[in-house]
Amino acid sequence: MASDTTAPPPPARLPRIVAASLIGTTIEWYDYFLYGSAAALVFGRVFFPESDPLTGTLLSFLTYAIGFVARPVGAVVFGHYGDRLGRKKLLVISLLMMGLSTALIGCVPGYHTIGVAAPLLLTTLRLIQGFALGGEWGGAVLLVSEHGDARRRGFWASWPQGGAPAGNLVAVGVLSLMTTLLSDDEFNSWGWRVPFLLSAVLVMIGLWIRLSVDESPLFKEALAAAERRKAEQRAERPPLVAVVRDHWRDILVAMGARMAENISYYVITAFVLTYCVEHLKIDKQTSLNAVLIGSAVQFCLIPLFGALSDRVGRKPVYLVGAVGVGLWSWAFFALLDTRSFPALVVAVTVGLIFHSAMYAPQAAFFSELFATRMRYTGASIGAQLSSVAAGAPAPLIATALLGSYGNSTPISVYVGLAALITVVAVLAARETRGRDLAAIEPGDGAAARTAADQRTAAST
Repeated sequence: MASDTTAPPPPARLPRIVAASLIGTTIEWYDYFLYGSAAALVFGRVFFPESDPLTGTLLSFLTYAIGFVARPVGAVVFGHYGDRLGRKKLLVISLLMMGLSTALIGCVPGYHTIGVAAPLLLTTLRLIQGFALGGEWGGAVLLVSEHGDARRRGFWASWPQGGAPAGNLVAVGVLSLMTTLLSDDEFNSWGWRVPFLLSAVLVMIGLWIRLSVDESPLFKEALAAAERRKAEQRAERPPLVAVVRDHWRDILVAMGARMAENISYYVITAFVLTYCVEHLKIDKQTSLNAVLIGSAVQFCLIPLFGALSDRVGRKPVYLVGAVGVGLWSWAFFALLDTRSFPALVVAVTVGLIFHSAMYAPQAAFFSELFATRMRYTGASIGAQLSSVAAGAPAPLIATALLGSYGNSTPISVYVGLAALITVVAVLAARETRGRDLAAIEPGDGAAARTAADQRTAAST
């Protein structure tokens, strides 16, 4: 099997593949984050009007969290077929599912129109969103990782990660524009629907771009090898069975590494809107603008942190981010409590800088843990199982803690504990920088070095 370190793709092809992955992930994250922002700002009034504002927001975040439950299911299904049929086909399907479900959310009548059916429809569409996103992340980052060479994999693979802040930037930006142009009554009655309906247009653009890229060369090579084994009547285990048997340590590493990254992000970008608007009585526009600025800075920093991980390693960069968010959570709420817009911007932006240090190298780091024929399944399951325990309940837990204690101290403790888990997980992993993806065999993972690891260690 050819090595990705000796046969990098033509220079003109890789940027096109990176752009296609970035635009696709931006659209999918736009759809996903739009729901979170709308849950914080308006869903409580539209779908749970019988409750007081904080309880309504809590119920909205509950439907938001349900989407995370579907993400591991999507990871298993998309991972299985992505490892069997290819990365590109499954990415097209995930984009279609996400876009259509988001556009339909914009059409769901409110509680006053169809009663309890409204939140039930909303929850169903949120489950479809979660299922689609569960398969999106792994395919997008692997398509880039498997096209690029080991020397700059951290940089190139970090670009699809930029889809998260870019998607959040677009989602919050559109909501911010709607709140500027419309009165509160207009926004709550119909204005919030416009950004969801816009998803249908964005999906068409994303599909056109994604259909233009090639399948991963590493996957093609691995598929050819699998066909040869099949011809020789050698049975091949399903990807899920194989990855659990051969890479269970790596799945645990990926899950632990995601805890601080996932929890801190949803506290900084989703719960912050509830904290500012409901608790501090800061207007929606000011709160949204702070998240907008922070997301713009994060988008610029992600490829820089990805490049840094190519120079110093995945683990040092990741650890700086994990320790940083754990400590910053205390300053974060202290700055918000000043009710000063510059302080809000600093709180969100610095928090997202630390988050970027984890999120940027994550794509290359997770890709370098798993063998090619089970990489989509392994990376997706490791990333998405943790989202059920981390990102899913994060705004819900933060809102409940705020309601119970009336202050931010327990929330800072919550983020700090997540940071501690991530630090332990990352320290338990081996450094993966420079790994030859084609040379990783089942069982290598965190427990042993590949020949490529040994060559890298000798050269450095």
